Amino acid sequence: MTHTTSTTTPAPPFGRVLCAMVTPFTASGTLDLDGAQRLAERLVSEGCDGLVLNGTTGESPTTTDEEKAELIRAVREAVGGRGGGRGGGRPSILAGVGTSDTRHTIELTHQAEKAGADGVLVVTPYYSKPPQDAVEAHFREVADASGLPVALYDIPGRTGTRIEPETMIRLAAHPGIVAVKDCAYDFLGTQKVLARTGLAYYAGCDEHNLALYAVGAAGCVSTVANVIPVHIRAVLDAFDAGETAHAARLQRQATPLIEAMMAAGLPGTVTAKALLTALGLPAGPVRAPLRPADRETLDALLAAYREAVPEP
Repeated sequence: MTHTTSTTTPAPPFGRVLCAMVTPFTASGTLDLDGAQRLAERLVSEGCDGLVLNGTTGESPTTTDEEKAELIRAVREAVGGRGGGRGGGRPSILAGVGTSDTRHTIELTHQAEKAGADGVLVVTPYYSKPPQDAVEAHFREVADASGLPVALYDIPGRTGTRIEPETMIRLAAHPGIVAVKDCAYDFLGTQKVLARTGLAYYAGCDEHNLALYAVGAAGCVSTVANVIPVHIRAVLDAFDAGETAHAARLQRQATPLIEAMMAAGLPGTVTAKALLTALGLPAGPVRAPLRPADRETLDALLAAYREAVPEP
């Protein structure tokens, strides 16, 4: 069998720099729609082409279906009508709809479409560990269910199941499946899919933002962008401008904060909310079973933040 090789970089269907936005809550733990709107407006004004709502960082496991829809509607109102990100003028909203149940995932997809999302992010069904033919069928059924473009979310460290590269290549033939949020930690497998499909890849792990972009990814879905959106965008802007050494310096400058937020033993939701609260930005508490960062952790986060964003 022969394979064709893609010679062009996929167009970014949802923009280039997306933030995996936290879901702000009030002090009592209810949904803070005003805070969500203010945070979304800040992220967009500081360089994000799009926002991922109701993802892992958005505490999707502990928000209700109704809350998910309310959040999409509120943020859509705050940042403007449907958009296409980088080229569309208005920021994109990519809604997390993935569950371990195909039927429920389709219901959330329809809900997201009605609420104003531009696309849906569908994680591999988790816990039940379906085989690859079942994984493939799941994604196809979701993509067939609405007119929204689908981004696959490959994060086997959380779901227990990989979207294998060969499965990804087959899924790329579906006209509704346009993108991948890549947290597989398989750089070779990612390059294999990039070379053989037109899927728009988004780095889902902040330490990979520049490396994946350099081999043809469309951009990134960044948790760290909750707190340093300007810096995350500047890395990719520098690369696009041909200033590759500067892009590398900027990526390295952010590395201590990336490590503190994403690789220090706490979920990114916890660390992002701790920093946002310390910076006076909308966030609020996390929902159980997650617990807030302690003082020692917050001090380390703030030190790493100051290293990434030095005082003028």
